Amino acid sequence: MFLSRLTVDVTSRSFRRDLANVHEMHRTVMSAYPDITADTPARAHCGVLWRLDERERGFVIFVQSRVEPKWAGLPDGYVIKEPEVGPLEPYLPTIEPGRKLGFRLVANPTRAVFPEGSVPGNRGRGKPVPVRMPAEQLDWLARKGEQHGFVLPLGRNGEADIAPAPRPKLTGRSDKNTITVEPVRFDGHLVVTDADSMRAAVFEGIGRAKSYGCGLLSLRPVRATT
Repeated sequence: MFLSRLTVDVTSRSFRRDLANVHEMHRTVMSAYPDITADTPARAHCGVLWRLDERERGFVIFVQSRVEPKWAGLPDGYVIKEPEVGPLEPYLPTIEPGRKLGFRLVANPTRAVFPEGSVPGNRGRGKPVPVRMPAEQLDWLARKGEQHGFVLPLGRNGEADIAPAPRPKLTGRSDKNTITVEPVRFDGHLVVTDADSMRAAVFEGIGRAKSYGCGLLSLRPVRATT
């Protein structure tokens, strides 16, 4: 696995285009990876996940992938320094049951809405709609934890030790569809319950809209307190 860090030049016309159209940013990210046949989704084939993080004076794009990227094809002036690329593993703390870790996740929490009068058990997948209330966002993350091998510890106030924060809405247009994503950034702590499931969540991402900057789970060790 590889992790790239792209420090963006916010004056770049190409970056501003991408910021206004998340599909274009997806295309810019995927330009670093080899072409795949039309029958194979390139993002999934290469294991690409990415996230746009705000910094005090700009933005950094983190990109994770199974395939080593080639960033030479980025638009001129897109970054202010050479992209940093290295193996992901040195940035992964030890993942073992019972260990508490810090994390950051930008995700696309949704719930399924079914047509009125539809019969339970014969509803299909339903229409995904955004989850906007903070308590419901935490419930969504807790359910994902059950699937992906972690639980959310409680803080001193008796509530989950997580800070959900809505991010600016992502919009764009592909060849056929209008894209709207309402991402939420989760910062806080988790406790590993299943190491294999937790590693799979890191490598494969969590939730929907993985092509559009959601799903990348970053972990860090937690300093012991005395």
